[in-house]
Amino acid sequence: MMLQIPGVLNPTQLETVRNLLSRARFVDGKLSAGMAAKKVKNNEELAADAQEINQLNNIVMGSLVQHPIYQSGALPTRIAVPFYARYGTGKQYGDHVDDPVMGPPGQRYRSDVSITVFLNEPDEYTGGELTIRTAFGDRQVKLPAGDAIMYPSASLHHVAEVTRGERLVAVTWLQSMIRDPAKRELLYEMNLVREKLLHEHANMDETKKLDICYANLIRMWAEV
Repeated sequence: MMLQIPGVLNPTQLETVRNLLSRARFVDGKLSAGMAAKKVKNNEELAADAQEINQLNNIVMGSLVQHPIYQSGALPTRIAVPFYARYGTGKQYGDHVDDPVMGPPGQRYRSDVSITVFLNEPDEYTGGELTIRTAFGDRQVKLPAGDAIMYPSASLHHVAEVTRGERLVAVTWLQSMIRDPAKRELLYEMNLVREKLLHEHANMDETKKLDICYANLIRMWAEV
């Protein structure tokens, strides 16, 4: 399941994030890549010790984790500190699958869901599409600044070469309490109906039954 998350960051937050990144120190993205990814990764990432990183995380992650689509679509149990990536002209990231297990020793987590938050407008650069392979063909994603895309980490994907301008994104991964992506999708769709009924027909017996079924399916499938 791929989900677009609109309005993760508002214009004021985006302006602050862009200003912070404009004066921050970036390093070769290969420094954070695994053995296979090093061969296809060609971008820059915010240095891990950059003084701006805490403020950036407070803005970006603080907004993301509160978004209702993120909460209901990901059903998160652990989420990683994001990478802030910059793709100038000629930069790209070839076909790859995200590492299945991430994090330092003692803080490992399984990568079930990948999230890209777009930090600048699509007309500010040419190329740079995030292309995700699905059972129905390739899906190209290039969203407005402040929006995010959430998709299964097991998906083969790449970032097309940027041929003009600069692409800025924040990328993170999470472990979901629902490991199976098909079950996550079912729960997400069920929750859309559940929330609508709770809002419009909270006292109906059918609403109460659906609410109980949703809760018990999470109880049945959750890994925490």
